[in-house]
Amino acid sequence: MLAHPHEPPPEIRLTEAEAIALAYHRAARGDAWNALVAAITDALTDLDAVERRVAQQSRLISRGYARCRTGAT
Repeated sequence: MLAHPHEPPPEIRLTEAEAIALAYHRAARGDAWNALVAAITDALTDLDAVERRVAQQSRLISRGYARCRTGAT
């Protein structure tokens, strides 16, 4: 019998998504709902951070173009 009933046998390789899901499931101590909520919370937090970085880079690029045009005339 396996040490953890929700773990696949060692000969089965998990996909990246499955490994992440298993890690969240373990962290939530087997509570699937809490694991799902935690995974979605983390994903939304990461997405928000990426969107902020993209917006910041876009502003920097726009300012850079404006400076070049201003300096050229």
